[in-house]
Amino acid sequence: MKFKVPHVYALLFIVIIIAAILTYIVPAGEYERFVDEETGRTLVDPASFEFVDPEPVGFLDIFEAVQLGMIDAANIVFFIFIIGGAFGIIAATGAIDAGLGAAVKKLSGKDKILLIAIVILFSIGGGTFGMAEETLVFIPIGVMLAKRLGYDAMVGLAIVSLGARVGFGAGLLNPFNVGVAHGIAELPLFSGLQFRLFWYAVILIATIVFILRYAAKVKADPSKSYLAGMDNDNDYEVDETKIPDFTRTHAAVLGAVVVGFIILIYGVFSLGWYINELAAIFLAIGVIAGLIGKLGINGTAKSFVTGARDITFGALIVGLARGILIVMEQGLIIDTIIFAGGTWLGYFPGVIAANGMLVFQTLLNILIPSGSGQAAATMPIMAPISDLAGITRQTAVLAYHYGDSITNLISPTVGTLMAGLAIANVPFARYARWVFPLVLIWLIIGMAAVTTAVFIGYGPF
Repeated sequence: MKFKVPHVYALLFIVIIIAAILTYIVPAGEYERFVDEETGRTLVDPASFEFVDPEPVGFLDIFEAVQLGMIDAANIVFFIFIIGGAFGIIAATGAIDAGLGAAVKKLSGKDKILLIAIVILFSIGGGTFGMAEETLVFIPIGVMLAKRLGYDAMVGLAIVSLGARVGFGAGLLNPFNVGVAHGIAELPLFSGLQFRLFWYAVILIATIVFILRYAAKVKADPSKSYLAGMDNDNDYEVDETKIPDFTRTHAAVLGAVVVGFIILIYGVFSLGWYINELAAIFLAIGVIAGLIGKLGINGTAKSFVTGARDITFGALIVGLARGILIVMEQGLIIDTIIFAGGTWLGYFPGVIAANGMLVFQTLLNILIPSGSGQAAATMPIMAPISDLAGITRQTAVLAYHYGDSITNLISPTVGTLMAGLAIANVPFARYARWVFPLVLIWLIIGMAAVTTAVFIGYGPF
């Protein structure tokens, strides 16, 4: 009987059950917490931990934790819905499809420049709008382009999918991983951007070189393709006439998006905007783009609903993951876990402790492939542990979002990866063999970034 990996929702609910069982096993304990007057963040008094009377969680409490988790994480859950809706409106205008089509036409005959440009374009989308599921509609164009240029479907898949994963994993202004984690860790939203930009460039260059080396090898000798021997050259057709022409309307839509992001960046770094203001800006960008794109009032509203619906999977994971924390808080074991983790990590130098966090997040990501969901599940624990271990919270967030991204390249629990492989007609086994060296490269880069963060005291705190 073939083993099937449980659905991520099922896995999270199993973890809630395990957390409830642990409230009968793990000794209850509590720290005293206080609000730092200078930073306004909640801190743990490291000398205040004490064991208290146990309060184990009951059977009905397990199911109630899901509802309470949704309520507790409501600001993040609805933030994700709004961003998804806004992107749905922008996508419905056709501006992104047309813009990509225009780039393909303009750079026709300049193979390497075109491949590099597409990877960079999607990395920007991943680093700002958190593009993930949205990349699936572009994989057919990428495969068509790659085959037309003499490459294979792997190259077409990579320039779209890996490009977006570079930006998503590097964080930048990604609201789904860094934005959520910063909110939970009480860090200024999107702080530390310059550091992430540098390592984004490192990961981007490494990924581009990896793709181009393979592409050149396949073009020179098609037998070197990881897809050699597969009869799939003619079973994947894309009607090029369906790629829309790039019009002034499309240019105006993209211009509105760019202006919106400029306002967003200014508001975050100069006016101290946070999740509510960001949600408002994303919604405004979507509505304005819809009206400029001639969707009309009803069309804009319908596109918003479509975009929000498409992001439901990731949004609800946040609330479900928060249910784990609810159970541990109700059973008074969360502080005991923080005490044990902080004590254990305290025995190691900061570099080893921080890289231990990275490895932990990397492995956990196989079970919780959602960036927002993993942040909701781990950052409430990792933030205070980093305080106790003498590591900045910013470094803990860095370890989280790199850990969240590395195994996304290869993990079969990542729905968008498996869907993308199916669309491109690339078998998982062949893809895994091809991408595994890049997984190791990303892991090494991630460790280098986290190590550097420890040495420079990557902050603000």
